[in-house]
Amino acid sequence: MDATTPDPTSGTPSGSQPDALDRLLQVLDLRHLEGWGPRGEEDVLRGDSMPGPANRAYGGQVLAQAILAADRTVPDGRLIHSLHGYFLREGRVEEPIDFAVERLRDGRSFSARRTHAIQFGKPILSMIASFQEDQPGYEHMMPMPDGVPAPDEVGSAFDELATLPPGADVRAQFWTDSAFELRHVGGSLYLHPDTAVAGGGTPPATQLVWMRTRRPLEIKEQAMHRALLAFACDQLMLEPAMRAAGKSWQDVGASVPMASLDHGMWWHRDVRVDEWMLFVQTSPTAQGGRALGTAKVYTQDGALVASAGQEGMIRLPA
Repeated sequence: MDATTPDPTSGTPSGSQPDALDRLLQVLDLRHLEGWGPRGEEDVLRGDSMPGPANRAYGGQVLAQAILAADRTVPDGRLIHSLHGYFLREGRVEEPIDFAVERLRDGRSFSARRTHAIQFGKPILSMIASFQEDQPGYEHMMPMPDGVPAPDEVGSAFDELATLPPGADVRAQFWTDSAFELRHVGGSLYLHPDTAVAGGGTPPATQLVWMRTRRPLEIKEQAMHRALLAFACDQLMLEPAMRAAGKSWQDVGASVPMASLDHGMWWHRDVRVDEWMLFVQTSPTAQGGRALGTAKVYTQDGALVASAGQEGMIRLPA
C-alpha cells in the first residue's frame, strides 16, 4: 500500500488521494444541463458513477442521485419522507447519468416529484418521491429490539475482508472500498453462509447490522443525510433472504444471479449517517425467483428514523 492509497481498514484517508466517502460525495454533486426540461435547466441534472461490481452502476448510488435531483426542485424547508423506485436496466459506470425531474405537485405542505435516471436515451431507474415541510403531529414508534450488542462489541466487516488476498474477490474490493462501515451482529455473509448452516440448523430470515460512514461528515443538510441513507440501504436489503437460503456473497453472481428490482423507503425522523444506525432486517418471503427484504433503521439511542422495503431477483433452485 503506497502513501497515497486510503487504508481500507481506517476511516481516515492517507496522503492526498480522496477517500471512499469523498468519492461518493463527488458523484452525488450533480451538475445542471442547459436547455433541458419544461421548467429550464434546473429540471435535468447529470451525474457520474463510482466503480461497481461487473462494471455496473450501483443501484443505491443512482437512487441517492435521483433523490438529490428531485430535492433541487422543491421549495425550501421540504424534506423527502417517502419514495418508490423501480430499477429498470443496468447502468454503466463509464457513462454519465441524466436525471430528469418532473414536478408533479406543490401543495401547501407536500411536494411530489418523479425522477427518471437515463442512459443511452432510456431510463435505468424511475422514482416517485414525496417531500413535506416540518410539521408537528402525534408520534409513536416501534421500539428497538432489546439486548442488541453495541457497535464496539461487534466485529467490523473490514477486519473480515482484510483476510482475503489482494485481488481475490472483485466484489470484496467493492465492500472494502465502501464509504460505510458495517458490523453484522452474529457475523456477515461476505465469506461464509450464516453460522446456522455450518451447525446443521435452520438459518434465520433476519439480521441485525450496525452501520455508519467511515468518518464524520461536515455536511449538516438533512437532504444529503437522507440520500446517503438510501445509498446505504441498498447494500443490505436482500441479505436476510440470502441468510435464509444458506447462501453467502461468494455464491451470488456465479451460481445465484441477483439484482434489485424495486425499492420503497420512508423517513420518519432526522438522521445522521455518520452516527451508528441499527438495521433491523427481515425477509418475509421468497418465491418465483424473487425475494422481499425489509428494514427498520434506528439510532443508537433507539429512535426509529426510517423504514425500507426492497424486492429483488434472486434465482435459487426450487
